[in-house]
Amino acid sequence: MDAYSRTVVAVAAAVTPHVASVRTRRGGGSAVVFTDDGALLTNAHVVGDALRGEAVFADGSEARFEVVGVDPLSDLAVLRVRGGAPGAAPLGDADHLVVGQLVVAVGSPLGLAGSVTAGVVSALGRAVPVASRRAGRVIEDVIQTDAALNPGNSGGALANSAARVVGINTAVAGIGLGLAIPINRTTRRIITTLLHEGRVRRAYLGLVGVPAPLPAPVAARTGQDAGVRIVDIVRGGPAEQAGLRRGDLVLSVARAEVRDAQGIQRQLFDDAIGRSLPVTVLRTGAMVDVIAVPIELPGD
Repeated sequence: MDAYSRTVVAVAAAVTPHVASVRTRRGGGSAVVFTDDGALLTNAHVVGDALRGEAVFADGSEARFEVVGVDPLSDLAVLRVRGGAPGAAPLGDADHLVVGQLVVAVGSPLGLAGSVTAGVVSALGRAVPVASRRAGRVIEDVIQTDAALNPGNSGGALANSAARVVGINTAVAGIGLGLAIPINRTTRRIITTLLHEGRVRRAYLGLVGVPAPLPAPVAARTGQDAGVRIVDIVRGGPAEQAGLRRGDLVLSVARAEVRDAQGIQRQLFDDAIGRSLPVTVLRTGAMVDVIAVPIELPGD
């Protein structure tokens, strides 16, 4: 075999035993074992409002699972199998991915358990709308891949060449265009919260932003090359009340540098609700500091 084939074969052999086909009364998909005591990670849309279901592993073994927690906003859910699950698949860090890098998808497309496809990272930082009664909610920093995905792959593993799971496959956006939720610092926090608390509470500022480069003089002075341009403000929301405006370029939130929407989201978990949050923006060439007080993000 050539080097490419050897890599794909090795990744498939390492990851497939840790990926299950999961079924509920309303449908199914895939899930990845991520703890040695039987916790599985999948998509929120795979389980929907189900409370339990059945998991079938690559070796043919079956086990019942209970839904531990669901977070529709990140499209992630945690399941628990009582006994009989294989060990955990090692999780990687999607923040280290680069466009063109080899990735391998493992899941149960069309109910065919243990199916493997390979491709590359086609793009990073994509945003995908999530099913929500509130318009405009999106998952940020989604991985785009050309590894073939089909219905049933949702909730399965996207692994790198080291056989570490760097994403959870979530959607098929078109031929040769699959999307996966990245495994990174933010999603690890979401997963841990779901595992222990069953839900994720988030703080809410009420702004919409896009990445934007900093002017060269500001970048030279601060050592920061990009921020988040505010393109919309929710009327009456915490951002507007704090004095933030459309066109402001957010440089930091809670004293942490912000270069993309994910940087803002990292500061908006439950511990920020109702607390003073310093925000620094660039406005008409000057740095402006404001204090925002996030509220709890309304649930669906």
